[in-house]
Amino acid sequence: MKLLHTASAGTLESSDCVVTVSPGGAFALDYRGANSVVFAKRTETLVRGILEKHSVEAANIVIQDQGAIEITIKARLETALLRAAKGE
Repeated sequence: MKLLHTASAGTLESSDCVVTVSPGGAFALDYRGANSVVFAKRTETLVRGILEKHSVEAANIVIQDQGAIEITIKARLETALLRAAKGE
């Protein structure tokens, strides 16, 4: 999958997250939120797995986590990736 532009998915409501994806020259993850220190490793592993699944080798990803569970982060990231790869 080739990322063409910046795209986002999600909300800042409790138990959700906002994921923003943009094209980049390497993998970069900016994980923010009240529990970002506790869940940083888990989230990085999750994000890397999803990028690998979609054959994305380089991307800038920002996640503002409001207490989202893994399946929510996964859904938001996949939606943002699909939006970023879709031509306008």
